[in-house]
Amino acid sequence: MTVLRWLDRPAEQGVTWGVPWSRGTVEPGAAFALADPQGREVPVQSWVTATWPDGSVKWSAHAVAPQAEPAATYRLEPGRGPAAPSSPVTVTRGDGVLRVSTGVVTWTIEESGATLARSVERGSQEIVRDVRLVSLHQDGPTPDDAGTLTRAEATGHVTRVTVEQDGPVRAVVRLEGHHVRTAGSTAGGPLGVTAGGPLGSTAGGDGGARLPFSVRLYFYAGAEDVRVVHTFVWDGDPERDFLAGLGLRADVVMRDELHDRHVRLAGPDGFLTEAVRGLTGLRRDPGEVVRRAQVEGRPCGPIGNPEVAGRLHLIPAWNDYTLDQTSADGFTLRKRTGEGHAWVTIPSGTRSAGYGYVGGVSGGLGFGLRDFWRLHPTRLDVRGAATDLATATVWLWSPSAPAMDLRFWHDGMGQDTYAEQLEGLEITYEDHEPGFGDAHGVARTHELTLRVHEATPPAEALAAHAAAMNDPALLTAPPARIRAAGVFGDWALPDRSTPARAAIEDRLDFLFDLYTREREQRRWYGFWDYGDVMHTYDADRHTWRYDVGGYAWDNSELSPDLWLWYQFLRTGRADVFRFAEAMTRHTGEVDVYHLGRWKGLGSRHNVQHWGCSCKQLRISNAAYRRFFYYLTADERAGDLLDELSEPEATFVAIDPQRKVREDVYTPDPSALSVGLGTDWGALAAAWLTRWERHGDERARDRLLGTMAGIGALPQGFLTGEARLDLATGRFDASRDAIMVSHLSSVFGLPEMCSELIALDLDVPGFERAWLDYCRLYLAPAAEQAAEVGEPLRGISLVQAHSRLTAYAAARTGDAAQAARAWRKFYLDEDDQLNRNELQREPHWRLTRVEGPGVLAAVEEAPFVSTNDAAQYGLAAIQNLALIGDHLPEQAPGEKENPEEASRR
Repeated sequence: MTVLRWLDRPAEQGVTWGVPWSRGTVEPGAAFALADPQGREVPVQSWVTATWPDGSVKWSAHAVAPQAEPAATYRLEPGRGPAAPSSPVTVTRGDGVLRVSTGVVTWTIEESGATLARSVERGSQEIVRDVRLVSLHQDGPTPDDAGTLTRAEATGHVTRVTVEQDGPVRAVVRLEGHHVRTAGSTAGGPLGVTAGGPLGSTAGGDGGARLPFSVRLYFYAGAEDVRVVHTFVWDGDPERDFLAGLGLRADVVMRDELHDRHVRLAGPDGFLTEAVRGLTGLRRDPGEVVRRAQVEGRPCGPIGNPEVAGRLHLIPAWNDYTLDQTSADGFTLRKRTGEGHAWVTIPSGTRSAGYGYVGGVSGGLGFGLRDFWRLHPTRLDVRGAATDLATATVWLWSPSAPAMDLRFWHDGMGQDTYAEQLEGLEITYEDHEPGFGDAHGVARTHELTLRVHEATPPAEALAAHAAAMNDPALLTAPPARIRAAGVFGDWALPDRSTPARAAIEDRLDFLFDLYTREREQRRWYGFWDYGDVMHTYDADRHTWRYDVGGYAWDNSELSPDLWLWYQFLRTGRADVFRFAEAMTRHTGEVDVYHLGRWKGLGSRHNVQHWGCSCKQLRISNAAYRRFFYYLTADERAGDLLDELSEPEATFVAIDPQRKVREDVYTPDPSALSVGLGTDWGALAAAWLTRWERHGDERARDRLLGTMAGIGALPQGFLTGEARLDLATGRFDASRDAIMVSHLSSVFGLPEMCSELIALDLDVPGFERAWLDYCRLYLAPAAEQAAEVGEPLRGISLVQAHSRLTAYAAARTGDAAQAARAWRKFYLDEDDQLNRNELQREPHWRLTRVEGPGVLAAVEEAPFVSTNDAAQYGLAAIQNLALIGDHLPEQAPGEKENPEEASRR
C-alpha cells in the first residue's frame, strides 16, 4: 500500500501520475484500488509503465476523474480491484467519426480532415464547432523593397487518429497530420502583407504539406474540460520559410442577446470582464440588478428602464478582442466593433495567465495555454462575438510578432575546414561547421485546455481554471517511499543532522534558488528558450554569455536535468519539479532532432539551441526523460523515449569524433566507433528504458551484450571506445588501449551503471570494469601506473568525479577510498589546478550589482557555471547517499561560511 499526496495542492481536475514499486512486490496484471483517508473508494484507472527483469511491476500509472472535494491524501493498494465510475468516459466509433463522452461533454472527432473535432456538445446542445489548427507562413522575415510580403494561411490536416486509452476513467485520443495551404485564404496579417504564394519551399508535389504535428486529447470521466497536448516539428528551409503564426482555433455557437454575451481575458491576477454589448457606464442607468448580473455573467433579464431598453441598438457591440503577450514583461489589450473599424486600446498589463472565455448565459468556451507569458510571443483572439458564430484562437506564435526566423546566427567567419573550426572552438568555444546549425527537425510541445461551459462561469471559477491549467495537479509518492522502491540509483533524503551535512544541503538549496532567480532576472523565457538555462557567466558584463559561441544556452551540458530530477526525488519540492519539468519539455524537444538526417541526436550548447555542429546522443539522452515519464506517465515524454528505440543507428549518420580523430575512420555498420562514456551511457539508458517499458528483447540483448563486451575488454571502461557491430549489437572486445575523457562520466553514465549493477543482471566482468574505472580515475598517478602501466591523462572535473570514487568505496567498503572521495569533493590540497570555481570560492553569496553600467540591477554569483552547479549537485547527492557516514566534520581546507552557519 502506498500513501499519495499532492505535489502542491488538491485540485478539482482529472489527474494522472506514476508510482514505483520494489522488485517482486507487485505481480504482472495486478489490479489497483484507491481510497481516501476515510476508506471511501475512488474510481481509478491503472496501467503498467515499466517492469523489473523478473516481470514484476516497477512503475505503474494511474488516473482519477475530477473530485468535487479532493482529499489531502489517498491510499493506493495493489491486488484489489478498483471502484467503477458512476459516469464513465466512453469512446465509440462509427460512420467515419469517433465520439468521446465524459458524461458531461461529447466530442465528435472525424477520422481524417481539417479539424481536430467537428463538434462539441454539452448535454444535447452544441457549444463548439470545428476545433482546428491554423498557421501563417511568410516567404521572408521582413517586407521587401516594395514593402510587401507573401503570407499564406494553412490549416492542420489530420491523417491518422489513434485511440490510446478508452476509459473508464481516462481516454486519450491522438491525432497526427500536417499543415496544408488553405484554398482562397487571406492571411489577415499586418500592414504590408499580402495573401497568396506557396506554403514554404515544398509547395508542389506534396500539396505544400508542412509542419507535421501530433495532438493528444485527454478526457476524464465527469469532466467538462479537455487537455490538449500539441507538438509540432519544424521541417522548413530556414532561408526561405518563416512561420508567422501558429495556433489552435475553435468556433463557438452564440445564441444569446448581445448584452448576455461575455468575453473574459486573463491578466496577471484577474480577468478583463466584458459584455459584447455593455450595459454599465451608460448615460441612462438600466438598474443595479441588471448591471450586476451582466458583470457577473448572469442573465440580465428584462431591462425595466425604457430609456435604455428602447436604445439598445445604439449601444456598440464589440465583435473582436485581442490579448497580445509580446514579451515576458507585458501584454496589450484591444477591441473593435468589427473589421474595417479602428481598434480601441484597453489598459494593458504585465503577465497574462493565458486563459479566456467567449460565450453567453446559455453556454460558451474556456480556452487557454499553459505558461502563456513564459512562451511568448503568444496571443488570445476572440472574433465574431457579435455574430452567430464566434471564433476563439490561442496563438502559440503570435501573428503580431516578427515572423519566426530560424536562420543561422552568423556567416561562418571562414571556418570551412576542421582545422579552422577547432581554432574557433579555442576562442569562442563554438563547434561550428557549415550547414550544421540547422533547425530542420526540432520540435516544440505546448499544453492547452478547452473547457465547455453551460453558462458563463463566475470570476472565481475562471481563476481556478486558469490556475489548474498553469499548475496542473499531480499526485506523488513521498520521497521516502520512492527511495524505498529502489529506483534511479544512488540518492538519499536530505539530512541536516550534522553541520557538515547541513552545509551541503544549504549549498544545494543555494544553487537551485540561484537558477530560479536567474531565470527571472535574465528573462530565460520565450517560445524556443523557456526551460533551458545558460552555460557560463560573464563577470565583466554582469550577464551570462548569451552571445559567445558555446557558452550560451546549455542544452543539457553536464546533466543539469539529472541534478534537478534527483533534487526533486529527495525533497519532493513542487518548485524543483516545475523547473525540472520545463527543462525536460525543452531539452527533449528543442535541443533534439525528430526528423531529417540527424533524427535521434541532439545539439551541443550554443547561441542557438540547434547551432552547434556537435550532434550527439548524449543530448537526446533517454536518461534525462525517464524521470518525468515515470512520475507523470506523460505520453509525449513516452514518444521521445520511443524515438530512441534503435539509438545505435544514429552512429551511422555522423561520427561524433570526426574533427579530432588521429586514426582513419568512416562510419561502418559492422564496426561503428562508440565511446564507452557519453555514447554508451546514452545507449544503455535508451536500451534499458525500452526493455523495461515494452519488454523489448532486442533492446535487452543489446544492453546485456554490450555490457558483456565492456567486461571482456582488457581495460574495460578505461579503453575509451570500442567498435560495435550494428547487426549483432556486440562490441569487438579485442581492443587493448587506454583512453580517458573527462566528459565520459558526466552525461548519465554513473547513474546508469549504478542502476544496471543494482539490477543484478549477472553480466561477467561488467561490475569489475566499472569499479576499476571508478577507483582509478582520481587515484594518485603512481597507483594508476601500477595498475595499467601509465598514469591516466585527461583527468579533469575532479569534484564531479568524486562520486565515482565514492561509488567504489561504497561497493568495496574501502574507508580510504571514501576519505579520498570527500577530499576530491572539497578542496584537495594535492590537486590545486583541477579545482573548479565552486571549490575556489569559500563563501557562497550573492552580490548586488546596479548602476548605469548594467541593464538592470541584478544579484549575481559570478563563480557559478551550469557545468559546475550540475556536477556539484550530482556529486553531493550521490556522495551523501553512498558515503555520508564518512563525511568529515569540517570540509578539508575550507572555513565555514558565517552566513550559512547563521542561517542554519
